[in-house]
Amino acid sequence: MRRGLFRWQMGGMGETAEQIDALVVGAGPAGLMAAEQMARAGRRVVVAEAMPSPGRKLLMAGKSGLNLTKDEDFAAFLSAYADAGDWLAPMLKGFGPDQVAPWAEGLGQTLFVGSSGRVFPKAMKASPLLRAWLARLGDAGVTLRRLWRWTGFREERLAFTTPEGPRLIAPRVTVLALGGASWSRLGSDGAWAPWLADRGVEIAPFAPANMGFRVAWSDHMARHFGQPVKGVALNAGGQHLRAEFVISARGIEGGGIYALSRALREGATLVLDLAPDRDHDALAAKLAGRGKESLSNRLRKAGLSPLQIALAQEVARPLPRDPAALAGLLKALPLPLAGPRPLDEAISVAGGITRAALTDGLQLRVLPGVFAAGEMLDWEAPTGGYLLTACLATGRWAGRAAAEY
Repeated sequence: MRRGLFRWQMGGMGETAEQIDALVVGAGPAGLMAAEQMARAGRRVVVAEAMPSPGRKLLMAGKSGLNLTKDEDFAAFLSAYADAGDWLAPMLKGFGPDQVAPWAEGLGQTLFVGSSGRVFPKAMKASPLLRAWLARLGDAGVTLRRLWRWTGFREERLAFTTPEGPRLIAPRVTVLALGGASWSRLGSDGAWAPWLADRGVEIAPFAPANMGFRVAWSDHMARHFGQPVKGVALNAGGQHLRAEFVISARGIEGGGIYALSRALREGATLVLDLAPDRDHDALAAKLAGRGKESLSNRLRKAGLSPLQIALAQEVARPLPRDPAALAGLLKALPLPLAGPRPLDEAISVAGGITRAALTDGLQLRVLPGVFAAGEMLDWEAPTGGYLLTACLATGRWAGRAAAEY
């Protein structure tokens, strides 16, 4: 494809900028989906990616099994996005759980639904899907430029550092899909936020989402580091769920904690029910014991695991010996947290470009012709397929709107 060039004048010196039809900045799921939609509409698309290879965060997510989406009723699915649900609803209706599966199958992926409703490719990894997707984009004429790092605006142009040196691009339309501000080593570093803010784009402050929390463990807990806490219920901020979490040297993490991370980040107390299958009275009866039976033995006979017993002793030593009082404590054990783990360790982020800063088509109101998608936008959701589905859906939405611009 021949590249059109035109010259902009700045400060008496000429700077040459490459004129292109459509630009996508960021080759993650949102960016690739936007590129695909624009290419289908006949746009000549260039994707600029800062990293040596595309989709690095997607590939990292796939290391533990690529959770594409969640097979559940749409109303329940939408509720996972909390106060952003009404904003994302039309985008997710256009490309939600019912559409993600056939899209992935169209890329040669055989899928299965796990017991929790989570949808995975049988290969489990992200790499086969990503390879097929990139091949399809290449066949559609999409050009991928690796190691092209966006460094902000120069007048109406976008500036990049590249292996060949600094470059300027003047696209007819742009979709920004640079991710949030976590896992910077995979490319999502949030460096774009001040550049957009300087142009008048409203940015909600970043905050970690789907992250672990710090706990100041005593030395007694060291032997349990790396172990999952099973058979418990977690409560925080009015939410209640049966889920596992993991004890680590740094605190707690895992699916159960990620699902409650927003409430915990906002100050809710984490309360554990260590015996969710027994009511208070039944547990108290099990804890009554006989004669001078040791407390540890009574806890073991009541069905608590060694790790659950260690948690109770860590948090509430000395434990009450009265069976009723002890049962009450084990059914509502508060676990003191010392704040979330750092932003860069979070699976995803809250904050980003606000809804008010965007049109219904995800175009930046103060920057005509510039659209945004994915984790750059101010929404959050738990793990379980919700994150990837929304990235794909917003990328598709922005790409279609940009193609029509």
